[in-house]
Amino acid sequence: MNQHAVGQITFKGKVRIQAPSLLTPPVRHALRMLVRDFEAVLGEKPEMAEAVNSSDTATLTIRYAEERDGCAQRAEAFCFRVHEDNGTTGLSIIGYDELGIVYGILEFSRIYLGIEPFWYWVDQPINQKDEIAIPCSDYDSPEPKVRYRGWFVNDEVCLIGWKDAYPPSSEVWEPVFEALLRCGGNMVIPGTDLPRDGIHYKLAAEMGLWVTHHHAEPLGSQMFLRAFPGRTASYKEAPELFERLWQEAIDEQKDRRVLWVLSFRGQGDAPFWMNDPTFDTSEKRGAMISKVIRKQYDMIREAIQNPPCCVALYGEIAELYKGGYVQLPDDVIKIWADNGYGKMVSRRHNNQNHRVDALPAEDDGGKHGLYYHVTFHDLQASNHLTMYPGSASFLKGEIEKAFAAGADECLLLNCGNIRPHVYSLDMIRELWSTGTIDARQHLSQFVSRYYAGHHEELAELYLRYAEAAIPYGPHGDDLAGDEYYHHPARQIIGHWLQGKDKQSDTRQFWAVGDVPFAEQVKRFEEKLELGMKTWGAWLKRCDEVLAQLEPADQRRARDQLRFHGALHLSGCEGFYWLCRSYRAFSEQHYPQAFVYASESMWRYAEGLDALRDSEHGKWARFYEADWLTNIQSTVQNVDTLRRFIRMHGDSPDFFLWYKEYLMPETEKYIYLENTHRNPLSDDELAQRLKSYFA
Repeated sequence: MNQHAVGQITFKGKVRIQAPSLLTPPVRHALRMLVRDFEAVLGEKPEMAEAVNSSDTATLTIRYAEERDGCAQRAEAFCFRVHEDNGTTGLSIIGYDELGIVYGILEFSRIYLGIEPFWYWVDQPINQKDEIAIPCSDYDSPEPKVRYRGWFVNDEVCLIGWKDAYPPSSEVWEPVFEALLRCGGNMVIPGTDLPRDGIHYKLAAEMGLWVTHHHAEPLGSQMFLRAFPGRTASYKEAPELFERLWQEAIDEQKDRRVLWVLSFRGQGDAPFWMNDPTFDTSEKRGAMISKVIRKQYDMIREAIQNPPCCVALYGEIAELYKGGYVQLPDDVIKIWADNGYGKMVSRRHNNQNHRVDALPAEDDGGKHGLYYHVTFHDLQASNHLTMYPGSASFLKGEIEKAFAAGADECLLLNCGNIRPHVYSLDMIRELWSTGTIDARQHLSQFVSRYYAGHHEELAELYLRYAEAAIPYGPHGDDLAGDEYYHHPARQIIGHWLQGKDKQSDTRQFWAVGDVPFAEQVKRFEEKLELGMKTWGAWLKRCDEVLAQLEPADQRRARDQLRFHGALHLSGCEGFYWLCRSYRAFSEQHYPQAFVYASESMWRYAEGLDALRDSEHGKWARFYEADWLTNIQSTVQNVDTLRRFIRMHGDSPDFFLWYKEYLMPETEKYIYLENTHRNPLSDDELAQRLKSYFA
């Protein structure tokens, strides 16, 4: 029912909702969310118009805008208007268009029902109420700073491995798309190279989102070598085959909301000239890219009137464009990319790090946008399982600088697996909405929305998180994410066990320089020793704060804060003891090297414990498919290493170290082999040797 007090409308019990006459799929999905939200808060499922008696009046009306409403005449606009109907005061959620209605419904839910954008992903407790009081005042939605705002669900192995179904079903995708819509997003690349028969693109469109494409799959077309196995992927040799795939993609998607990506890269997301060495100059490469993009552009315009198109200036295409070798149609949005670590410069390729500015020049006309990362996977130092390691002020500065340079037509955000990156995603939500952010104020609001108490202490942990990160290089964005502790470590183990340790590991130059291998390991050790101190202090403070929280907040803080520090500290310690093991081994102190390698394995295994601890309730198996950072692989690699080390002095009977260090002196000279030759396990031997050497 509805009551009207002075200056407010009160909703309680079974709320009556009048749905719009045109129930499109996006509106149906939004209404489904609203019904669920009302039921969660008021305890009763709302009554839709078709179930209301003709004599009843709906107290919440949802409809399309009419001229009398004064709703903004622009795409996605919405407003709230108070209305009087047969003596009853009600509220109308009014949308200029379909997405306007969707956003209006979700904003109503946020403001008045308290359902936050990431309620699902942070297990927000829904506060039940007897009634909801709404002020009798109008509301008009502000115009977002960015026209096309969305997520690239990339490196999404957790979403893939979480449930049995592959490709992921609607059970996985609906919470992703709902969170994006609640953030005011309107665009998505739903996954990376997933099977084309999956539900991801269809469901995204059904929920009202624009779809766009990975730059390695222009127009959303099938990979050439999948469609034509055994053929040479050369546009020069078989343009008609490429164009057939592009036309099929256009025909399949022409009735959807699509931001069309024009691009030309080689198979496997590499430069196309890797497969065709005849393109050996910038002029030839740029001319081919320009030709292909123009062809794609013309094909789309033949099928669709005024289609929005963009070109990802990523990797080699950005370099060629900056050099004047690539010509683009005037109305194409040029998308500039950060380096994967949040800095708007060219990304590092192995050991090459030119850091060329990646923003439009002042005289570069037309529309521009951003492809930005708050999570990344690069086999070096990126954050994949853990939060973005940079500060909120750094992120704010880069995005606002990009907007100031005119790159504000589109913002495609690499959001990874959502759950570990909620804080950064929420920052971008505000930035793409308003164009600016007060980082301190946002953080205060963020923790107060998702936690019941101790807001200042929790905000302090978020602030100090960036201060604890290991600075591995000279630049402000050279901060270690979780992959820093694993990929270089596994490379070092391989280099060592292959007997190559007399020469440098060239793969580590980006991190520790072109120095002898032993010095490379030592430099890692020094950085990790610092990280052990900073992350140890952060985690100690985190545990102090968590001890003060109520159980629900404590569980949430374990998942959203402690989880990240635990992965950093266990990674630091695991990698540190690996470096110590190599130092002892190179000095032929093999038992000590064995103990240090065991210590490394135990510390890395604590990272696995952190993954498992976070897999409670609906999150069971969420980190099951940790294939990218791959903590399990690191544990196995170090286990192989310590077995290798044990063969240096304890082989072949694997009894010698026990006899030398652990057997009582009185037994060494009188023992019988048939009663003393049961070798200790690696773990037991390591634990006992650790105590002995201590």
